Amino acid sequence: MKKLKQKVIIICGPTASGKTDLSINIAEKINGEIVSADSMQIYKDMDIGTAKPSMEERKKIEHYMIDIINPDERYSVADFKCEAMKCIEKIVKKGKVPIVVGGTGLYIDSIYYGIEYNEIKTDLVYREKLEEIAKKEGLEKLYEKALEIDPIAIKKISKNDKKRIIRVLEIYHETGKTKTEQEAESIKKEKPYDYKIFAIDMDRKQLYERINKRVDMMIDQGLIEEVEKILKKYNTFPTAMQGLGYKEVVKYINNEYTKEEMIEKIKMESRRYAKRQITWFKRNKDIIWLNSSDKEKQMMEVLSKWMK
Repeated sequence: MKKLKQKVIIICGPTASGKTDLSINIAEKINGEIVSADSMQIYKDMDIGTAKPSMEERKKIEHYMIDIINPDERYSVADFKCEAMKCIEKIVKKGKVPIVVGGTGLYIDSIYYGIEYNEIKTDLVYREKLEEIAKKEGLEKLYEKALEIDPIAIKKISKNDKKRIIRVLEIYHETGKTKTEQEAESIKKEKPYDYKIFAIDMDRKQLYERINKRVDMMIDQGLIEEVEKILKKYNTFPTAMQGLGYKEVVKYINNEYTKEEMIEKIKMESRRYAKRQITWFKRNKDIIWLNSSDKEKQMMEVLSKWMK
């Protein structure tokens, strides 16, 4: 008789759609603990702009993968996958239900599809060469190069995401295989858990209103002051200060934007990001979309599918 696999709930969806509230409500009902799948919540000192669960919420329900590294440290999807799987295993051993929550598509995919990231040694000379091309000829040149090598992977990456564009080129340079080929090979392996994956669907107008309100709230809560403190505390920012909301505030601090321009820019970029997130998650045909805006109905649908 085939052994039943441990169930793991995954809740994803666009920014400001209510993932945190839903996951905490579910965790309280089913004795669950939460693993964050957010590429910005991993950073210490970056609280307001990343919309981390409050300390009160984290006292109520144990959260993992939040505040684990400093903003001046590098952290890859491979690092996340490795640590997140350890967290899931730890929760299971405690006799509780793991609930993975976040809007970072790469992080969600790494867990759901079980993508294996083989250790690839970084050729620093090659990386320097790519950095030089980006500086002299523009990042678009690298994007076009990556598009020729691995069109599937690169189409999921923003044209401004230098780190991930370079990574696509480095993987091919080091292994002779594309990122897409490597991921396809690892996906063939059997999944260790029975994943039940959900995403919050929301009327676009309502979602954009929520995003705009959240940005205003972040400014009121002290986002500008938070960024100023981080800039004073750390010398370098490999990725952290490129995060949505942070890079715009840095430009405001450097007098490149007025305060009003900065706020509008954050709102616009957040809405665009939400649109990209929805497109990303729509690719996964296994996702169960929660169409109701009623929190109670969302929770009941997740629980009913989880119990099957």
